[in-house]
Amino acid sequence: MLIAVHRHLRGELTRIGEAVDEIAGQRLTPEQARDLINRSTMRQNYWTLGAFCAAYCRVVSMHHTIEDETLFPTLRRADGGLGPVLDRLGEEHELIAGLLDGVDRALVELISGRIGVDGVRAAVDELSAMLLSHLAYEEDELLEPIGEFSIVV
Repeated sequence: MLIAVHRHLRGELTRIGEAVDEIAGQRLTPEQARDLINRSTMRQNYWTLGAFCAAYCRVVSMHHTIEDETLFPTLRRADGGLGPVLDRLGEEHELIAGLLDGVDRALVELISGRIGVDGVRAAVDELSAMLLSHLAYEEDELLEPIGEFSIVV
């Protein structure tokens, strides 16, 4: 399940990068790109989990909430040595929330003419680097313990 959700998130991240390329090639307006991102799974219902998750998408919000409230405490009880890994992943959830919001802010600034497409690309590149690193670290560190302890979430 973890791998399937991560695969989905990676796919949508690729689509965001493609939208930036379409803006640069003038095949898509900034408004259309923003609408595309806001309609994607990564941005739907991002207000539902309150201020902590304000910039999270529905899937990222639910995924991180399940991890923070169920998976991580279960793993922490099963193996206290995972504490530093789980703490880092929880902190990264907050960073990713801010980066998702940053992409939206960059698109708003592009629409208003305050920045160019390179500013949006920089925001997407920053999100991509963080999210891909986070997903890889989580898989590297948690897949084995999840299997070892037969944790089902």
